[in-house]
Amino acid sequence: MEYSSKSIETKWQKYWQEHKSFEPSEDFSREKKYILSMFPFPSGRLHMGHVRNYTLSDAFARYYRQQNFNVLHPIGFDSFGMPAENAAIKNGSHPKSWTYDNIDYMKNEFASLGFSFSKERELATSDELYTKFEQGFIIDMYEKGLLYRKKGMLNWCPHDLTVLANEQVVDGCCWRCDTPIVKKDMNQYYFKITEYADELLADLDKLESGWPKQVLTMQENWIGKSNGLAFDLYFDDTSKTKLSSNFESFDVFTTRPDTIYGVSYTALAPEHAIVSYMIENKLLSSDVVAQIEAMKNSSSIERQKEKSGVALGLDVIHPLTGEKIPVWVANFVLMDYGSGAVMAVPAHDERDFDFAKKYDLPIKAVIKPFDGELNPEAAYTEVGELFGSSEFDGLNSKEAQAKIIAHFQAQNIGKKTTNYKLKDWGVSRQRYWGAPIPFIHCEECGLVMEKKENLPVALPSDVEITGEGNPLEKHPTWKHCKCPKCGKDAVRETDTMDTFVESSWYFLRFCASKTNWEKEAFSAEQIKYWMGVDHYIGGIEHAILHLLYARFFTKVFRDLGYLEFDEPFERLLTQGMVLKDGAKMSKSKGNTVDPDALIEKYGADTARLFILFAAPPTQELEWNDSAVEGAYKFIKRFHDRAFTHLYATDVIPSIDHTTLNKEEKFARKKVYEALARANEVYNERYTFNTMIAGVMEAMNALNAQSNKDVWTEAYWIMASIMEPVIPHVAWEISEQFFGRKNLAPQAVIDEVFEEDSITLGVSINGKRRTEIEVAADASNEEIILIAKEAGAKWLEGMSIVKEIVVPKKLVNIVVKG
Repeated sequence: MEYSSKSIETKWQKYWQEHKSFEPSEDFSREKKYILSMFPFPSGRLHMGHVRNYTLSDAFARYYRQQNFNVLHPIGFDSFGMPAENAAIKNGSHPKSWTYDNIDYMKNEFASLGFSFSKERELATSDELYTKFEQGFIIDMYEKGLLYRKKGMLNWCPHDLTVLANEQVVDGCCWRCDTPIVKKDMNQYYFKITEYADELLADLDKLESGWPKQVLTMQENWIGKSNGLAFDLYFDDTSKTKLSSNFESFDVFTTRPDTIYGVSYTALAPEHAIVSYMIENKLLSSDVVAQIEAMKNSSSIERQKEKSGVALGLDVIHPLTGEKIPVWVANFVLMDYGSGAVMAVPAHDERDFDFAKKYDLPIKAVIKPFDGELNPEAAYTEVGELFGSSEFDGLNSKEAQAKIIAHFQAQNIGKKTTNYKLKDWGVSRQRYWGAPIPFIHCEECGLVMEKKENLPVALPSDVEITGEGNPLEKHPTWKHCKCPKCGKDAVRETDTMDTFVESSWYFLRFCASKTNWEKEAFSAEQIKYWMGVDHYIGGIEHAILHLLYARFFTKVFRDLGYLEFDEPFERLLTQGMVLKDGAKMSKSKGNTVDPDALIEKYGADTARLFILFAAPPTQELEWNDSAVEGAYKFIKRFHDRAFTHLYATDVIPSIDHTTLNKEEKFARKKVYEALARANEVYNERYTFNTMIAGVMEAMNALNAQSNKDVWTEAYWIMASIMEPVIPHVAWEISEQFFGRKNLAPQAVIDEVFEEDSITLGVSINGKRRTEIEVAADASNEEIILIAKEAGAKWLEGMSIVKEIVVPKKLVNIVVKG
């Protein structure tokens, strides 16, 4: 029977669908595995990055099913978001119809690749049922004080006309459309993620055995915990008068109290209240104001590049020396870290040094190397010895930090403080295609929660998407409602939620089954059984935002009593990108590969085999057309030789290993080596390429012998090993020859690794001359005798000084002339 990918794949995909082959069991007494890939945005077509992601998770799911685990392997769609609105504007369609048409198309693509997803737990985050449960959680979080509303300077995308979280601004631009962002003063809802900063940081230790170190480091740096000194800098009398005594001082935070005597200027963020006061009261020239406004409209990333600033004509008093210190506005000072004000020590901070050099500000060194001289043309940032620091002179700068903090606290002029780079998560967006925030504005009662029995607050369908403003704000009737408290006329909140909210708990929703799908988001029993996710697979680009938010939601849900654990994902696998011609695949570069066309030409199994064989999953994968062709040819050989060399059986053949010849024994050894490697790959290393290479080596060894028992035993095992990789062909072979009884745990047999003979190198005076094959149980005397015979021509005329046998490696004969 010749290999036909189309007929085999169509046959088994139909079978899997009709038999609901991949639905998890409700028997919670069984050992479970929860395998999950990060769900996609329904853009309309899969790309090869998707194929790699879901092929990896599918391999894990299929392997663990064979090992008799109860496997949950679900799929959903992260379906809210701006792209749907942008497509609606471009195509004149409705975001909902565009989204769900794409979901249907992508579901078919998933099926065509043979992915073993649970069909009964499919979801889209734009489903009204999903929104209902999510809005209920939001109300609970608000009641617990973890959600609040306040006004502030926010990142605004002028293209998408929506607010962006700091994390969604990349190099000063919107993460979605690359438009440069501007700052805008407006109301925003925030999650109090900062209340969990310490726990989010500490619990990274629990993930060390299962998460990549790179991801843990990225999260640690993003949270950005730092300990230091906080104190107030008081204005001198002239400055107080200039400010009409509205400000006495401002507070600063430093992680380098050891440099306190080197402060030569201070700097405020452009958004600082003192700066705003001076602008509003016309205390600054129009030129200075223009420079400050330009700083405000730059992103935090841009503001760290080229340093710029202006002097405010104010001075503060140094808390220890009493000296006057000038106050500047500097673009590198941010309001969302510390208090929006810094003390500057240019002699010992590179950023402060660059700024001081640019504006000719004083540079005062107070730490010097233990050995050597200070370089006046660079900031000295290493540990050293304090000087010019009064009573602290001569101290090690590290040790001095605690002493100086203690001095500030003793004088009651400062205190030890912990700061974080992490800020509260702004979650409201001014767009239509998102989950409505379930709040109501009442003139009588203020901000009021919708009653849970009225959920979901669903989106209206009759909207006009123009790309300008928020369609919910413009809708003639949707926002008008009655206050749930007093019953008077009120207005719904028209902001919708950041789509990262939906992806922060979707993995919990998958734990629900059809028995309670409509009634509740999930049950305590389901969560206790299925969570945490055993293998979570996705791109490194989600290392900070999604993973941090998902960890935060898990801890919040724990504190709300929904669950009892701290972390959602046991093991994390971050797969590398798929490249072509050395670059990331993109339509603009014209270097994309269409999965549909690939399946049409070669079949899904070929796509899957290439993806898993071309590179280890954590590394970048370079597309190679000839390697795809090679994958197809291997599958064809794997299929066709089964129908040439196998016989049907419903048990693995029983073979007396001692009766086999050398080639037969070697073939069995290679098969069982591949099996041992497979068990390692799924449980430890994830290097699927080495497992597949092991099967290819076994095939080559099998071709050198003709024993049908050996061939049949080999395929019993190899079809099992390869089923997670090329499931259609594996099921076809298993069905035809083994009644699928081989798709089960396979045991490694030790006898196949026992060698009848071994090969040893023969060296004369340390130089390798030849090889010998000896019985595995040969004595040293026998080995030396054979070695002498093999090396006779190099021993001629020589006298032997010493004979050394290194077990299972070599024989070394030392001679002299």
